[in-house]
Amino acid sequence: MASTSQNVHGIIRAASGACAGIDGGSAQAPESDTAAFVPIQTDMVLAIASEHGIGITRDAAAELLLTLTETVRSRQVLFSRQALAGWLPGIENAADDSTAAVLTEAIGWAANSHFEQIKAK
Repeated sequence: MASTSQNVHGIIRAASGACAGIDGGSAQAPESDTAAFVPIQTDMVLAIASEHGIGITRDAAAELLLTLTETVRSRQVLFSRQALAGWLPGIENAADDSTAAVLTEAIGWAANSHFEQIKAK
């Protein structure tokens, strides 16, 4: 039987992969991916909470996602790299893929840490 940590790792990796695929496929349409990321990342937060035995509503998960996203604002820094890479065919898509995956991964592990702290109380 898989441990909570292994299950959380799988949840985060699946969401990261999904967001990377969406972001890479929409690289030529800036910010078109954001609408697709929110439900995936919200579901990720809900699944992580569930793994820790913590029940939260979809609205609470979305609020936590917003807080975590603000905390993980590195996309703004990475955007500069992407803007430069956009001049080279194929490079922008790779940069978008990795950015989406890294940000989703960071949000997922931040959510995991949040729920671990709640459980510890």
